[in-house]
Amino acid sequence: MGFVFDSKEKGLGSVMKEYQEIAMRCVWEKCEEGIISKDVWAKVNKVLIEKEGSISRASIINFLNAMVDEGVLKYSEESGKGGYHRVYYPVFDEVGFKEHIATLFVRKLLEEFPDETDTVILRIMDENINRNTLIDKLRERLSKKGDKGVG
Repeated sequence: MGFVFDSKEKGLGSVMKEYQEIAMRCVWEKCEEGIISKDVWAKVNKVLIEKEGSISRASIINFLNAMVDEGVLKYSEESGKGGYHRVYYPVFDEVGFKEHIATLFVRKLLEEFPDETDTVILRIMDENINRNTLIDKLRERLSKKGDKGVG
């Protein structure tokens, strides 16, 4: 699937469609027990119908499986009514997911435009704060943070 950045949007909407964000929030809500695609689909459509929209179950299944391929979700197979189904679990909580996305984009920028990315990062650092102070603040922040992943 890959993530596409839309600079006109805000928050998670800058890297996902509305239904995808709602679906991820459903998975995060059920992080311990997991959730099946049918339940994600029902919850997403409940929200979308209030906004006069809807999404197919196939679109939800395709999105959830794409997130598995991206390493954002994991699943277990369980038997149930009608055969086997996947129970989806998050690999990251919301903060960890945002860090994952930021890491993907920064790494890709450094890979594709290394000199320009370095220049822009340094320019942003110079515009906002003394470089040494920023590095100290980043180190302090990182030392206070633990692993934000869920599992």
